[in-house]
Amino acid sequence: MTEPVVLHISTARSWRGGEQQLAYLVGELKKMNVKQYVLCVKDSAVETYCRHSHIPYFSTEKRSSVDIFFASRIASICRKNKIELIHTHDSHAHTFSILACDFFGCRSSIIVSRRVDFPVSKSAFSRYKYNHRKVKRILCVSDKIREITSGSLKDPSKILTVHSGIDYSRFAGKTNSGKLHTEYSLDSSMKLVGNVAALAPHKDYFTFVDAAAILCRKNDNICFFIIGDGPLQSEIKAYVKKSGFASRIIMTGFRTDIPEILPELDVFLITSETEGLGTTILDAFACRVPVVATAAGGIPEIVVHEHTGLLASVKDSVSLAKYVEIMLADLNFRDKIIENASEHLTLFTTSATAEKTLACYREVSGAYNEEN
Repeated sequence: MTEPVVLHISTARSWRGGEQQLAYLVGELKKMNVKQYVLCVKDSAVETYCRHSHIPYFSTEKRSSVDIFFASRIASICRKNKIELIHTHDSHAHTFSILACDFFGCRSSIIVSRRVDFPVSKSAFSRYKYNHRKVKRILCVSDKIREITSGSLKDPSKILTVHSGIDYSRFAGKTNSGKLHTEYSLDSSMKLVGNVAALAPHKDYFTFVDAAAILCRKNDNICFFIIGDGPLQSEIKAYVKKSGFASRIIMTGFRTDIPEILPELDVFLITSETEGLGTTILDAFACRVPVVATAAGGIPEIVVHEHTGLLASVKDSVSLAKYVEIMLADLNFRDKIIENASEHLTLFTTSATAEKTLACYREVSGAYNEEN
């Protein structure tokens, strides 16, 4: 079978969960001999990834959120490379692809990945671009996002759930190295609780700090780690200082050694207010670290309360603190949660994500060839 030719489009400049999922997908599709290209922003993290990974790519400047020049480049690339399918990986990529079709005669079919767990905007253009004739499928990373998005579609049959996955090999053979304890001069008996996420509003690190402060007041033997950077760095740093526990709530900034330090955590605590799926939770599962989380967005599809982890309501710092205590104190319960989570993790692999995505490509490509 001849696979369709695909153009992935990413307009992000930095590297977050969506870009990691794009990298996983491109890598897996490469193994399946899918001819594909990536169009990204010049000097972005995605361009660096493509260059280092020998992925065929194009890069261009991004001038605005409605960039007619970017749209023109999409149309030109599709014509020259006989692109059948455009796969957009963020909202601006979706917008530019619609403009490419409407203003520059691009004939490629469009597949949209949606990773955010809030409704499609009620603006006329948002409704237009999600119901555009060239948008053949919308791939949601969780059932929750599918439910939220479907109400905005004239044809809900276009929407599918394709859960994100992770690459187990990143964590193969990784064990507790004590790296954080050593780096931050912590006693070996100190329990570590942490999260790995961008310092962005929807991650709600303020609730993380509130839960940490509750536990720090009760126990001198717990230290908390905020691992990541982002636009709220200064605000969160000030909030940590205000809590009175700045010496025990440590902000590490962005790190590239997550597979080394994640297994050292005693509990993974994620306090998101909104979340598409929460693939860092899967990373924690892979490292056999028990998870306490908020029931935001698609998280309950991974963290099943009292089975693969513990769930609290969004912003409920009191319950989150209580659940962290349980994970640290009840070792039998902790072991059961870890085993269940490890089993559940087998449903969320990069290969499974790629296989479902390729099946969608093939279906849409068949319709494309009939039209053209």
